[in-house]
Amino acid sequence: MIDWLPAVIILAVCIVIAVARIFIGPGAPTRLVAFDTTNTLVVASLVIVGIMFDHALFIDVAIVYALLSFTMTLYVAKYIQGSKF
Repeated sequence: MIDWLPAVIILAVCIVIAVARIFIGPGAPTRLVAFDTTNTLVVASLVIVGIMFDHALFIDVAIVYALLSFTMTLYVAKYIQGSKF
């Protein structure tokens, strides 16, 4: 368990920084990129937790979460751009 502690700490710090950028971002595109970065870090965290506890379920959830996050990012980017779906 101690072997994964530095990775968990680094991911937690990166998530906090990305969430701070979501709240203080100067515009919608910057906030969208920060939100997408946060989603990517959460997926990485789920993979690390899956490896730590030796459960494949976390990996499956990470894959589904990554696909939904990608789709959400595309739709929000299209909405910010102003074009129709």
